[in-house]
Amino acid sequence: MVELAVLLTDLDAETAEVDAMLAHRPEADWARPTPSPGWTVAHQIAHLAWTDRAALLATTDEAQFVALLAPLADDPDHIVDKGAEGYLAPPDELRQRWLDGHKELVEALRSAPPGKRIPWFGNLLTPQSMVTARLMETWAHGLDIATALGVTSTPTDRLRHIAFLGVRTLGHSFLAHGRPAPQAQVRVELAAPDGSEWAFGPETATDRLTGPALDFCLLVTQRRNPADLALVATGPVATEWLQVAQAFAGPPGVKREATK
Repeated sequence: MVELAVLLTDLDAETAEVDAMLAHRPEADWARPTPSPGWTVAHQIAHLAWTDRAALLATTDEAQFVALLAPLADDPDHIVDKGAEGYLAPPDELRQRWLDGHKELVEALRSAPPGKRIPWFGNLLTPQSMVTARLMETWAHGLDIATALGVTSTPTDRLRHIAFLGVRTLGHSFLAHGRPAPQAQVRVELAAPDGSEWAFGPETATDRLTGPALDFCLLVTQRRNPADLALVATGPVATEWLQVAQAFAGPPGVKREATK
């Protein structure tokens, strides 16, 4: 288990990297469409701001967390879209709201009691798991922003947290797509950005998934179609996992079209 302080430092770094893409951008850039259908750059930041707010309330005031979601509960498949829409604002105001909310969340998680269980869309998360989830979201939506702005992002070792979450959510991925969680374990071997190898799961597992760590993270955040990734699956569970992988909570997202 990675220490909470290390995770929070990496979340701060990921947030700062996304913010660096946005600082001093003209308002027109915030209106650029991103690869997420119907979402502009502003929608991406509004989503991060809203989910940070939800995570803060889930950590500090569960009643207020429930109250935040209540108006959206009649349409659970579009909670994310409605949450983002409700947080849209002029760029400077939106950016500051996001950054201020991020700082509040970091401090709340830093001071959370050890072993605390935080409610989160049908799950109970530890503070470490919540930070990992926020880092995953920040990276994934930051990638959409980078694509919209024509910015090339460089993979970092922070991807290890996302890869870990991607492996941990294997069963959830199947269940979210209406399929039974597999009983077989999968060995995952990934080439890290620094050239080392990250391995998860038992070495004796028959099912295996190998390839670049970046590609695996793109898979589990549904930022690329499996056909566009250099991932090799061996065995029925690993092969099916390629089609359903998702490291985020909630219903399946809209899959990206293949470019190859």
